[in-house]
Amino acid sequence: MSDFIWVEKYRPQSIDECILPDNIKKTFQDFVSKGEIPNMLLSGPPGIGKTTVAKALCKELGVDYYVINGSDEGRFLDTVRNNAKNFASTVSLTSEASHKVIIIDEADNTTSDVQLLLRASIEEFSSNCRFIFTCNYKNKIIDPLHSRCSVVEFSIKGKEKVAIAGLFFKRLQQILELEKIQYDAKVLAEIINKHFPDWRRVLNECQRYSVSGKIDSGILAAFSDVAVNDLIKNLKQKNFAEVRKWVVSNLDNDSSVLLRRLYDSLYETLVPNSIPAAVLIIAKYQYQIAFVADQEINLLAALTEIMVECEFK
Repeated sequence: MSDFIWVEKYRPQSIDECILPDNIKKTFQDFVSKGEIPNMLLSGPPGIGKTTVAKALCKELGVDYYVINGSDEGRFLDTVRNNAKNFASTVSLTSEASHKVIIIDEADNTTSDVQLLLRASIEEFSSNCRFIFTCNYKNKIIDPLHSRCSVVEFSIKGKEKVAIAGLFFKRLQQILELEKIQYDAKVLAEIINKHFPDWRRVLNECQRYSVSGKIDSGILAAFSDVAVNDLIKNLKQKNFAEVRKWVVSNLDNDSSVLLRRLYDSLYETLVPNSIPAAVLIIAKYQYQIAFVADQEINLLAALTEIMVECEFK
């Protein structure tokens, strides 16, 4: 299966292969040079490469590692306790490294009791096991766990954005050539620009569009920004059922982007007296995106409040 899915087939196997800003890459190169992995919290937006870096670091140092997904088994206390204990408490027979590593992927989706268990596990297995946590929102990680880890922020700032996007563009070209897929360079640039810095999403989208054997301007209609016209019509008609259907059909889009599109349409769709209230509603739910467990419910709640509180033209 991993040979079919591009994100797995072409996942970097070393830190040098990872596309990262220089300061972040140097941090992990230093860990490789020293041959040591500390307990770490890797924080940043989805698809930027946190899990890839964690796995590449372990592979480069020849460390046995085990991944627990915080969105799945990581939400169940007994499962985490048993799996972590069974892996951490045994001696590796295939690795000469002094420590094993447990990677808790999407740790911000684990419950607080699971996080408290993991904090205790860091101390209990400190002699032979390290923990690497990845998260999109570090404010959802409890302080006792946060304070026991070296925090690495995966952020791409200012001038770095152009350089990093350029590196990924070249990597994407190499992948498409290996897969014998024809492509329009301008379309690749547009895909990268739309989803930056979510490299996983970019690669998944390219694989999806490559089924026909080429990626060209023909996909741009399907790839265009989400249209909010239908949503506005249903909000105006106070048709909750259709609004909910719209939310469900757009779940693969970032909630913050959807709310921004709605914000951009306010002056055209609302009477002037309702615009301030709509802005406050959107701002509230934009902020809550960082905390809520269910993005569908959060987005639907935002739209419902606008539907009830605001007057449309």
